[in-house]
Order: sequence, then C-alpha cells, then structure tokens
Amino acid sequence: MRSSRRPAVALVLAACTLMATAFAAPVAGAQQPAPCENKVSPPPPVDTSEQVPPGTQAPRPLEVPENPVGGERLGECGLVLPPNAQKLPDNITARSWLLADMDSGAVLAAYDPHGRQRPASVIKVLLATVVAKELPLDAKVAATAEDVAQECTCVGLRVGGEYTVEQLLQALVMASGNDVAHALARRLGGVPSAVRKMNALAAELGALDTRAITPSGLDAPGTSTSAYDVALIFRAAMKYPDFAKAVATQRINFPHPSGRGTTLVVNDNPLLTAYQGALGGRGGFTDDAQYTYVGAAQRDGRRLVVVLLRGQQQPLTIANQAARLLDYGFGLGPSASNNPVGKLVDGAQQVRKKTTEPTPTDAAVGEVAKSQDDTRASAMTTAFGNVGGPITAAAGLGLLLGLVMYLRNRRAKAARARRAAAAASQQNT
Repeated sequence: MRSSRRPAVALVLAACTLMATAFAAPVAGAQQPAPCENKVSPPPPVDTSEQVPPGTQAPRPLEVPENPVGGERLGECGLVLPPNAQKLPDNITARSWLLADMDSGAVLAAYDPHGRQRPASVIKVLLATVVAKELPLDAKVAATAEDVAQECTCVGLRVGGEYTVEQLLQALVMASGNDVAHALARRLGGVPSAVRKMNALAAELGALDTRAITPSGLDAPGTSTSAYDVALIFRAAMKYPDFAKAVATQRINFPHPSGRGTTLVVNDNPLLTAYQGALGGRGGFTDDAQYTYVGAAQRDGRRLVVVLLRGQQQPLTIANQAARLLDYGFGLGPSASNNPVGKLVDGAQQVRKKTTEPTPTDAAVGEVAKSQDDTRASAMTTAFGNVGGPITAAAGLGLLLGLVMYLRNRRAKAARARRAAAAASQQNT
C-alpha cells in the first residue's frame, strides 16, 4: 500500500509546487507598468479632434514589441548616447528625436526613439512611398469636390481638373497639400484602401509604432508613430527615385485653380536652400502633434537622417533644431557609425509582442472594422494572457488530481478482483 500511494503523493506535491511558482513569479507577457510616459500611446489630445464618433469603437493601442526594434538601448525613454558622447546642442525641444546614418542604418543618438507621438504631415512621406511604389507618374487623376473640401493646408486643386501622379506627388511632398493627399488616396483605391496600404508598408518596414488613420496626417483617433519609425520610413522613401527627386525639388509650375495657366508651388522645407548638403525633408504641425520634422543631408560621402516629433518653435524653429542635430551628427565623424546605439532595421523582424495598456487618455479610434477585431483579440489577451500562468497551473493541478483518482480506483478494482479470485479458489478446494 505504501508503494501505491507514493506516486500519487509525488504528483500532488508537484502540482502544488507548479501552482505556487505560477502565482509567485511574474507571468510572461503580463501587463507591467510602462516605465516611459509614451511607451504605448501618444499624449492626450489638446482639442476635440480625437473624440470617438458616435457608434464607433476606440481601437486599442498598438502592441509594444517585447524587444525594442533596432536594439535594446532604443527602448530607453531618455537620452540614448554612445559612451563619451560629445555635448548635445542646446535648445532641442522635441519630446522624441533620432539621428542616424541613412546608408548603414547606424543610430548615432536619440531621445525616447520609440516614444509614441503623432506625425502630422510627416506621415505624407509614407503615403508618397506607397504612391511611388504603385502608381505610374503619367497616370491621370481628376480632382473631386471632396478633394477640394479637405481641411487645408491645400495646393489648390480644381473640381474636374486633371493632374498627373507626378504633379500630385511633387505637390504632396513639397507643399504638404491635404487636397492632394486625398486625391492620391482615391487613386490608390479610396481613402480606406490607401490607409491600409500605408499601414501594411509600415509593418513591412518594421515600423511597429506607426498607425496611419488619415492619408494627410490630420489628427484622428488612433494615430501613432515614433521618431524611430519616421526615420525608417524616410530611409525607405529615399530609395525611390521619384520621391527623392520630388522632395529635393525647389519649385514647380502647377495648374492654376482657375483652370487657366499655372501657379508657382514652392518647397516649404526651409533647410532645402539654407543647409549645406540638404537632400530634402518634410515638416508638419497640428494642435495635438505640435511641430514635427524629418529630413536628410549629405556631406563628405555620408548621408544622415534626422527626425524630431512634438517640438516647439521657440527658442529655435523646428527646422533649425534639425540643422543643429545634423551638425552634431556630421561632427561625430565616420567612426561614430562603428559604435552605434542602435540600428535602423532593413525590414520587419519576427518579434514577440505584448499588449500594454496606456495611461487613460481621450485618444481613440481608427479603422472601425480593424478596431473591433483588435478589441476581441485583446479581450482574449486580458482574459488569458495576463493570468495565463495561474490558469495553466490550476488546470494542471486538476488533471493531476484526476490522474491520482483514476490510479487509485484502478488499483482498488484490481485488489477487489484479486480478493474475489482468492475466495473462489478457496471454495473450489
């Protein structure tokens, strides 16, 4: 009898140990307090632009990769600098910024590089990349009343006017036309289709902090990006000659809104003519995003890209802050790329993700169908992901106890059978 009970006791003890371990140790993938203010979501909106429309559902925040894309140090939310780094320039107001070698992908310095912010018009770089990838330059687009009615900045499209994709692409990246962004989105299959393509490309590049909601970058619930992602996107865009040419163009003649003659469209990037070696860039502003900028420059065979998000115009304009960071990067010399703090990845990596709850804000919706799927998925995560260890342990304990009872019943039946056989044998004798 002693030998028959010993395995059962061992099984119960093992189950209890499993249970205790599960409750005592942190659960892999469980929600943990976010150590960085904007690790999960951009800061709360300052106006009503991100209120959730009636009848729609707020999307959950994008999942946060368990391992920061580009390297562990890029998960830090303060200054990320190499050892013995030179003093940074003064008056950099951006709440998130990044400086990288555009060719090697070496990240030279950063501040909260994966901190989630709003892009404003720098998201047009992502739209322009989709356009450069999919649409022929000589394709025609007829403007509609809906294009013309977009909240401006606008280039000045005319209802019924026909434009080539090349003209619209140039106006998009040079003058940040929201009317143009809407027209190009329609040419890509409609605004929802264009936004899906933008987000698919972001995911393909490894820009996992980015979710476009509008093609123009106007504030909308669920919008998100990071300095790291914007650098990835701009780096990819510059590989398309059509984009690289458009972003470096200083001025073009564009069809006049009246339908007669042309009007001059001038590139509004101040560094294009004021900074030595400038290759082009795109700035933006909304009330919620504040001032944003991405741009690149080349000196002595090196090409650097700089991104600033959620900056202010005082005491220096956002473009001048970008210039100071570029100067800082070029001043580090080529050897700085051999000792980077991280790397701009060459495409999406297979990374484990964990959903992390944001600090409660009013930030809200994106694509409704997608958000409903996200909500269902995250409900399952909440139910099982955060308490998966204890549930698994409890289930294991139940199985083990069931096994113990089964073994005991089996042995009891065998013992009864042996006693019955013995009794029968005695009667026969």
